[in-house]
Amino acid sequence: MEKLMEKLPVLDDSFTALSHEQVNEFRKNGHTLIQGLLHADEVAAYRRVITHAAEKYNTEKRKLEDRDTYGKAFLQIMNLWRSDNLVQQFVMSKRFARVAADLLGVENVRIYHDQALFKEPGGGPTPWHQDQYYWPVDTHHTVTMWMPLVDIDAAMGMLTFASGSHKKGYVFNNEISDESQDKFDEYIQQHNFPVVRAAAMKAGDATFHYGYTIHNAPANQSQKMREVMTIIYVADGARVIKPQHKWQENDHKTWLMGLPEGELVTSELNPLVL
Repeated sequence: MEKLMEKLPVLDDSFTALSHEQVNEFRKNGHTLIQGLLHADEVAAYRRVITHAAEKYNTEKRKLEDRDTYGKAFLQIMNLWRSDNLVQQFVMSKRFARVAADLLGVENVRIYHDQALFKEPGGGPTPWHQDQYYWPVDTHHTVTMWMPLVDIDAAMGMLTFASGSHKKGYVFNNEISDESQDKFDEYIQQHNFPVVRAAAMKAGDATFHYGYTIHNAPANQSQKMREVMTIIYVADGARVIKPQHKWQENDHKTWLMGLPEGELVTSELNPLVL
């Protein structure tokens, strides 16, 4: 795979197609879909790199029927940029980071971590949750980029959003679980948040959503692997807060390298991208 290094497309140019309407949609609804963020040749090249690394570093060996709800939702391989120099070129893309910064309205962003999220054929639903439930940071200026590496439709487990839910901030003390699904389902109905998803996404399209946007994904009812790569960004200038529960304690140790409370998010795992 190292021979691919010189052949990989460089992703440091600006994405000129981002519109004011998309920025406004993102800030109003908490999410937006950006089409064609990668060209076909670019996504094809990086798909080979990412799927190879995901297969190499995947530690989930149990059969689907032997896993809990979270385990059935997807194969999750974290921080591939630290393990694979080729994936690092994808994760440190200035093209992606500039979109993230412009959507948030900030000058620069840092990496929080990446995740390959591969939902297997027959893989179960991902329950409603808020990403930032896990993150001990003091800002709402956080965003996740969710990019399929293959063409996907609703039957494969399309990311689904409760529009406008990010404005409520932190909602429940629940990790991703059957319980979070039930509680958020009721909460979404009570607040009349529109539930929306794309009908289809091309490989190289991407959604961006705030850390507090409530979202889920249905089961993969197809016979194909839903290959998705995500990158989580936090605005430069964010600071570490005291972890509120065991999951934030784990994130504090794992992704922030135990930085003291009140310190800027500047560990070696959180580089500036722009």
